[in-house]
Amino acid sequence: MGISRHATAHWEGDLKTGKGQLSTPQSGLMDKTRYAFSSRFGDEKGTNPEELIAAAHAGCFTMALSAKLTEAGFVPTSLDTEAKVDLSMEGGPQLSQITLKVKAVVPNIEATQFRAIADDAKQNCPVSKALSAVPISLEAELAG
Repeated sequence: MGISRHATAHWEGDLKTGKGQLSTPQSGLMDKTRYAFSSRFGDEKGTNPEELIAAAHAGCFTMALSAKLTEAGFVPTSLDTEAKVDLSMEGGPQLSQITLKVKAVVPNIEATQFRAIADDAKQNCPVSKALSAVPISLEAELAG
């Protein structure tokens, strides 16, 4: 049995001066959240597709890493992940690179074990798989 989630987008106007709203009706987390050319390519308040992809990837990878560590007998104390999504304009807009950076506190694990499990989580989380056309790099650090 699978699950299905959805979001909605509404846009008014042309690309550069128009504006839009994004909503996540199932969770209610976003309700008519502003997005526009200026929040994507400038610093105006609002979200953008790259930020949302980064959030989805950070969340998915971190959950996958927690599951894989636990399956291997290492319950993490904490996992903090940053996902950076780069948008290149060369040859037309495209996602050019994703960088995952995780800092972890995991008792009793060796660095090589941790790295192997983190690499596996990066390769196999559903969002990584969906974004496989984009180069994804991983920086994995054990803290504490």
